[in-house]
Amino acid sequence: MAVLNKNNYHDEQNRNNILKLREVLTTLPEFCKMFFRGIEEYTSTRTRLAYAYDIRLFFEFLHEKNAVCSKMEIESYPISLLDQITRIDIEEYLEYLTFYRKEDREITNDERGKARKLSSLRSFYNYYYQNELIQTNPASLVPLPKRHEKEIIRLEPNEVAILLDQVEAGTKLTAKEMEYHKKTKLRDVALLTLLLGTGIRVSECVGIDLNDINFDEGAIKIRRKGGYETVIYFGEEVETALLDYLEERENIIPSEGHEEALFLSLQNRRMAVRSVEKLVKKYASRVTTIKKITPHKLRSTYGTNLYKETGDIYLVADVLGHKDVNTTRKHYAAIEQEGRRRAAKAIKLREGRPND
Repeated sequence: MAVLNKNNYHDEQNRNNILKLREVLTTLPEFCKMFFRGIEEYTSTRTRLAYAYDIRLFFEFLHEKNAVCSKMEIESYPISLLDQITRIDIEEYLEYLTFYRKEDREITNDERGKARKLSSLRSFYNYYYQNELIQTNPASLVPLPKRHEKEIIRLEPNEVAILLDQVEAGTKLTAKEMEYHKKTKLRDVALLTLLLGTGIRVSECVGIDLNDINFDEGAIKIRRKGGYETVIYFGEEVETALLDYLEERENIIPSEGHEEALFLSLQNRRMAVRSVEKLVKKYASRVTTIKKITPHKLRSTYGTNLYKETGDIYLVADVLGHKDVNTTRKHYAAIEQEGRRRAAKAIKLREGRPND
């Protein structure tokens, strides 16, 4: 039996997801285990856990709103129940998702949230339908909610410089924040510079180990969202920020099990995704009151700058780790339109002809 290395961030995340999935499965009908075994080979643990939460929510809706389903415990639902669900049931479920209460919390879903949950249900139904375990597939009859694209928020070049200056100086922080800043300045500068200089996701950033960095090649090995490893490259500014931080990092004694982590918290443990999100929010709020900047917005900023410099949407997709270039194109369509407008004005058919 293989033993997971406790120092490996990604293996730890997978282990935790597996344990959470097993816990959720105890609250679902027995036949659901078949689905999760069936998709294990081509989905990540994170994806399977998300599916489990979505499918549980669907069964909870049926248990609460459906007269037949309310008479049985969810764990006792037979697979034949899936054939009794109609398109109308699923449409009512989507309407329910708009607003509902759970454990004294009010929960809402926009088009994106509904589309994701319907996609989970489609995958769930497709598995049993394609394996001829059910006769109907009502989830396939319900169209995905139309998604209204949101404006892509990103930092302008001058805002990037102002943000990094603030991370370095900390002049707009509170007195209490400045006390922490004295201890974390080099780490924070390195972290923000790395995010802005490579476009990596926060989950990829916090998972970096010391031995993942190759300064000779200017490269870092990361684990992408889908679970595969790849190498990304960094420039001089990122290199300088990392080297400055690593000089300080050598004098820090990490907590047990976190010896290999690149970025450490004040507790000398590997930084968590949530900690980085709060860190970015703290600094960004000091330099812009209009834009709501998150780590993902820093990723969009990098993608925008790279696309403006190269005009190569396929390169941007590859560097950002998008499996489908259409995902990338969707985010940077406004820049493409700007380029087309410039192209239309660039050609003069009758140069210098006087006006009539």
